Amino acid sequence: MCKLFINANPELWRSATHSLRIDGMVTSVRMENYFWQLLEEIAQRDDMNTVQMITRLYHESIDAGHDLGNFTSFLRVCALRYQALQLTGDIPTRHQVPIATLDAEKILAREGGHRLGSIH
Repeated sequence: MCKLFINANPELWRSATHSLRIDGMVTSVRMENYFWQLLEEIAQRDDMNTVQMITRLYHESIDAGHDLGNFTSFLRVCALRYQALQLTGDIPTRHQVPIATLDAEKILAREGGHRLGSIH
């Protein structure tokens, strides 16, 4: 089992810092390259670059009343949820299907019993 992880390309877990501008403010986000790759894939599905998508996630999160004290962790969880939702079939693996076209309410309702608060 461990060989699948240990012998993976070490570039995947190396960190990279990206500077981006959100609402005129420059901020830096440091994450492992694997997360950057996933976020880039998500962005491309909706014809955005990574910075545009991150900015949109930031604005929509603030509009929803979320406290983004640890924005980098939020982005990591977004990337992992993307993969998890692909595994359940809620997000098609075909990258030609934009995420914006998916029925988010239906997906969220279906996963209602699997939210973190219900895990023991």
